[in-house]
Amino acid sequence: MLIRARSNYCNPSRRSQAGFTLLEVMIAVLVFAFGLLTTASLQLLAKRANYESLQRTTASHLAFDMLERIRANTAAMNNYTGGGQIVLGNGSRGGEPAPNCDSTADGCTSADVALHDLWQWEQLIDGASETRGGAATGGLVSPTACVRGPAGGGAGTYTVAIAWRGVTELVDPVLDNCGAGTGLYGPNNTLRRVIMVRTFVGPF
Repeated sequence: MLIRARSNYCNPSRRSQAGFTLLEVMIAVLVFAFGLLTTASLQLLAKRANYESLQRTTASHLAFDMLERIRANTAAMNNYTGGGQIVLGNGSRGGEPAPNCDSTADGCTSADVALHDLWQWEQLIDGASETRGGAATGGLVSPTACVRGPAGGGAGTYTVAIAWRGVTELVDPVLDNCGAGTGLYGPNNTLRRVIMVRTFVGPF
């Protein structure tokens, strides 16, 4: 009588019970780890993009705010530009000027209002109202603002340009040279971001 030996290799049900091999487990772990790294990279890129967008939006609002201050105080427009251009940022205006022009009782002239507007606006750019350890943490990063207008004031084109420090290196923007020579924005200004708003004010 011929007796045939039974082999487990010929039994599909036995093969299906063999489970995962070590190689299969390692490949699964590798794929899972790659997926986690990809997700983390996407989150980092998204956070950077959101941060850049927030800085640009803040700069845009601040630029329009300064132009509205000029429109509201046409009698002292020359004080906002210093007869051509005023550069602000990083506490360049010093302490709050007196009087602070919070009410009509202060008896402020148009020039006083302009000086206080410039100081208050620089505080907004610097984020001086939000501090940690004595340092400003709000506002824009390393801001430089340039307010320009006709020599001697009066009706004409007024420009507000705001530069700040970005996160990633890009080509230096040619839109406006505000802050380009300050050394705040990396080699060749590759971290410089800038927004420029221009409008005509007057006649009155």
